[in-house]
Amino acid sequence: MNTEKLSTKQLILASGSPRRQSFLKELGLNFKVELNEVEETYPKQLKKEAITNYLALKKAQVFTNLKNNDLLITADTIVWFKNKALGKPENIEQAREMLEKLSNHKHLVITSVCLKSTQKEQVFSCTTEVYFDKLSKECIDYYLKNYKPLDKAGAYGIQEWIGYVGVKKIKGSYFNVMGFPVHKFYKELMRF
Repeated sequence: MNTEKLSTKQLILASGSPRRQSFLKELGLNFKVELNEVEETYPKQLKKEAITNYLALKKAQVFTNLKNNDLLITADTIVWFKNKALGKPENIEQAREMLEKLSNHKHLVITSVCLKSTQKEQVFSCTTEVYFDKLSKECIDYYLKNYKPLDKAGAYGIQEWIGYVGVKKIKGSYFNVMGFPVHKFYKELMRF
């Protein structure tokens, strides 16, 4: 791995997501986690990656005191289904509704990442098609009872039980569905 390029940088991950933190660790990157509260609202006319690009950038812009060697990483993920964004559910009932909608349909998982330093910022996105099989009421109930759907866009984690039994096919990056397009991120980070 080409860590020489990053040896003078202090990577800052602005995400509480254990999955994103794990990906950066697995890439062998040294980083610290810093969180700033950001209201995840966006203009209603935005669609697909325009939403996640906007939110990833919005999360980066609250960091106004970056030092010269800081390199900030922010990200946002949505599920795009029937011309509508599904974010994180607010409660179990909303999670149930989302899973019932996604059952037996294709949806898109879109993640945008923003890289920001004192000199520049760059936003890129990744889209993956996910095809769900028909999910029974028992299947959805089991998942909601035994897992934590409230911290995940679209109310599911592909790396969890429901992904094992419910996802019949994907086109694109598996890790993107987990909330971070690792392959694309690494390429963009090395170019930044």
